Amino acid sequence: MRDSMYNYMKVGIIHFMAYPQVLKGEGPILETMKEILDDDYFTAIEVSWIKDDKVKEKARDLLGKSGKAIGFGGQPPLLVNKLSLNALEKQEREKAIQQSKASIDDAYFLGADGTAVLSGRYEGDSNRKYQTDGLIDSLEELCDYARSKGDMPVILETFDRDIDKRSLIGPTREAVNVAEQVKKRYDNFGLMIDLSHLPLLKETPKESLNMAKDHLSHVHIGNCIIKDKNHLAYGDWHPMFGIKEGENGVDELVEFLKVLVDIGYLNKSHPRIVSFEVKPFGEQTSQEVIRNAKETLNAAWKKL
Repeated sequence: MRDSMYNYMKVGIIHFMAYPQVLKGEGPILETMKEILDDDYFTAIEVSWIKDDKVKEKARDLLGKSGKAIGFGGQPPLLVNKLSLNALEKQEREKAIQQSKASIDDAYFLGADGTAVLSGRYEGDSNRKYQTDGLIDSLEELCDYARSKGDMPVILETFDRDIDKRSLIGPTREAVNVAEQVKKRYDNFGLMIDLSHLPLLKETPKESLNMAKDHLSHVHIGNCIIKDKNHLAYGDWHPMFGIKEGENGVDELVEFLKVLVDIGYLNKSHPRIVSFEVKPFGEQTSQEVIRNAKETLNAAWKKL
């Protein structure tokens, strides 16, 4: 592609994955956030919960002055606290709803463009319809809550069902069904597709993105490992691109980006966020993993 990728997308990175020491809403949040905000390569950043209110206020100031697009990940507090928006028990679903409402509040406070969530653990085929109905109810309540404060969308990210996160949603086809149901009442809802989750779902970019295109609100790019169960990063743990045990490198990213262009997600009139979800392992540093991600995207864009 001859044109600059910045004409087609806002290049982002997920703060709490690139710097996993802040995943639980604590740690060197401001210092690591500033590293990303000071990096001209990125025009977007995705952040998550911040437990200390004073730190949260300082983060808002940093983000506001940066001029970058902001996304909010409500997945970490759900995962860390083992909460499920489709739990079999209504009382447990309510806990997840309240946590996600707190994420929506934080997203508005920090100036984010959207709040992402994920479905909870899949409890088997016999409970699928009940869980799906429960998830739809939960998402509708969250969309209603978000809409009462502004126009922020609630975004459901798809995850694997049988390898790592074992989430209800799940296959893209079922995610689209959920989106169709929620959007009958709420237009502030969308889906997120992550390149690193597609091998875990046994789906190709062409299959997944074409199914989801009418509801696609957000995109992540990354890698995963499924061939070596003994690997430290086996499953949904987002290692750097191109490692020999991994599933995604330059060529796979080219395919993914090509479909995004074909379906109109990447376009010049309305550039949208495409964020790296990458994480250091072992002795790797955050800086090494971020450098690898940049090099991979640069190479993929040249080949597009």
